[in-house]
Amino acid sequence: MNYLNKLKRRNLLKMVSSGSLGALAFGGAPALAGCAKPEETVMAAESAPEPKKPMLMKVGCQHGGTGKENLEYLARHGVFNIDGGSPKLIEGVGWDLEDSLKMKEACEKYGISLDAYHLPLSSAGIERVSTPNIMLGKSPERDKEIEMIQQMIEVAAKTDVKVLLYNMTIHPVLRTGRTVDPKRGNASYSTWNYEEATLQDKPHPIAGTVDSDEMYERITYFLDRVIPVAEEFGVKLGNHIADPPTPVNYGGITRWNSPKVFEGIKKFGQLYDSPSHGFNLCLGSTAEGLVDPRKEIIPIIEWVGGRNQIFNIHLRNIKGGWNHFMEVYPDNGDMDFPQVVRTLRDVGYDGMIMPDHTPRHEDPAASKQGHAFSFGYNIALIQAIGSEA
Repeated sequence: MNYLNKLKRRNLLKMVSSGSLGALAFGGAPALAGCAKPEETVMAAESAPEPKKPMLMKVGCQHGGTGKENLEYLARHGVFNIDGGSPKLIEGVGWDLEDSLKMKEACEKYGISLDAYHLPLSSAGIERVSTPNIMLGKSPERDKEIEMIQQMIEVAAKTDVKVLLYNMTIHPVLRTGRTVDPKRGNASYSTWNYEEATLQDKPHPIAGTVDSDEMYERITYFLDRVIPVAEEFGVKLGNHIADPPTPVNYGGITRWNSPKVFEGIKKFGQLYDSPSHGFNLCLGSTAEGLVDPRKEIIPIIEWVGGRNQIFNIHLRNIKGGWNHFMEVYPDNGDMDFPQVVRTLRDVGYDGMIMPDHTPRHEDPAASKQGHAFSFGYNIALIQAIGSEA
């Protein structure tokens, strides 16, 4: 099957058929006998209470896998929807279907829904993934890797996993150090300071220099070949923001969402008109590219949500913004998370909201404690905003 030609034909038909909308704009439907007068309709609309918007989202998690210990930990903390990571990899083929089905079965024993997987395109950077040539743009090696991704989409669908999350990035997650907060029990926050980072700014050791046009060539080469497969199997592909957004050509690489993160989101979102094309919308990473995250994050959620392109949410807060920030607890950052969840509710978002990076401290159980705090916070947010009239 030629998936690329299929995609082009489908988009062309959509463009042609959309012309029918113009007739309604110029003509308009005839008035129906017995209809209420215009002023009566206006008065009724003004007096009728606005219907309560349903709360459809769920608390989720992407850490720990589907082993007994982690599933019990999640169930104890009220988390019943997860990203399970990924099934076993069959070298040169893709995912092991039998292992995927076992993961789903393990989750079901605890009443947990296996909602998502991670494709081997991660924030760890190209040096640490099994499909590096997709982002290196190296043919014919990338074609074989794309065939593996196509197989993974099919395995996910046969397991009834409908969301696959991925990163289109060359650099890994970038940070310059940690900041200790004595007011929160000496918790330490992962920190990025661009001025400090420029002291070590040098071309990527493998990729060299990659400008914006090259980056988008590699992205579209990949998506042209996987979106039709995802559509065929009813699977959504959610791309994560490159973390953090950086100025042009930092380390030789211009990230797809840099330097203006909202413009990057719009450009990526509009690449394809497909129910399978969207975002793993990490609010922390997105806020890292904003000057005023508290005000600027809401229009982004509204834009992406209005296009039905939010497939997953990382609910992570920061202090700071463009070129200088710290990753903090959800309750002490610059973004107003009650307003964020209210906006997600209003755009009809029905997927998971989950912790992403959490602060550290000296206790060996720091990671689980940080996630437990976030789970409770997220559950309370959903309940509180969901109860609003």
